[in-house]
Amino acid sequence: MRNAWRACREMGGIMHIDQFIRTMERIAPGDLAEEYDEGRIGLVVEGAREIGTVVCALDATPRVVDAAIASGADMLVVHHTPLWHPITRIEGRCAALLRRLLSTDTNVYVMHSNFDRAAGGINDALAGLLELQDVEHMTLGVVGACEITPDEIVRRLGGGARVYGTMETPGSLAVVGGSGFDPDLIDEAAEWGADAFLSAELKHSVALASPLPLIESTHYALESPGMRQLAMRMGWEFIPDPPRMVTLQ
Repeated sequence: MRNAWRACREMGGIMHIDQFIRTMERIAPGDLAEEYDEGRIGLVVEGAREIGTVVCALDATPRVVDAAIASGADMLVVHHTPLWHPITRIEGRCAALLRRLLSTDTNVYVMHSNFDRAAGGINDALAGLLELQDVEHMTLGVVGACEITPDEIVRRLGGGARVYGTMETPGSLAVVGGSGFDPDLIDEAAEWGADAFLSAELKHSVALASPLPLIESTHYALESPGMRQLAMRMGWEFIPDPPRMVTLQ
């Protein structure tokens, strides 16, 4: 997939939208997606039919869209759809975002839960960032041998983290990019022999009932490495847009 895109660009050519979609579906097939993603992945905003410049980000935020348009991109590839809920009225932030995209013929392509599960996707990239060894795939996310300390895990992720429970260097770490603190997944990780579980957006009740120590990072910190890695593989520009956060003591 990467070679096809690069070959097209090196010849100074462009790729038709249909060919681009076929390329992306080989990277992250739609049948890997969760049921809730039906209608929310793939080409969600249609623009130019010929694709010459592609940029990549985690979210199609106003800052990302403005940067994509300023770069002359024909295609913005993101992990999270900007159109999560059914639309019955176009107004406010949604109207402003669509106005910018449609007026500049900028496509938006979404790779969500299908890219979570795809080879080289969100969770594989996270495992690579943390240098997990002997990686096994769970129902969602992965588990592998971990040789780095909690402090080093946090440093590599960026954005800070909170640890629930007592933990030193986990011999085996389960990781789920995004909001993965599901009790069933935590139990599955424990069955795989994980010593700790890393994800984002932890509920108090889940923390209290967990059989494993939990490391809570941010959604952005856990999923942006996968989109950044995709951009590197494909020769695209990655547009960072981390949340603006301040920790008060």
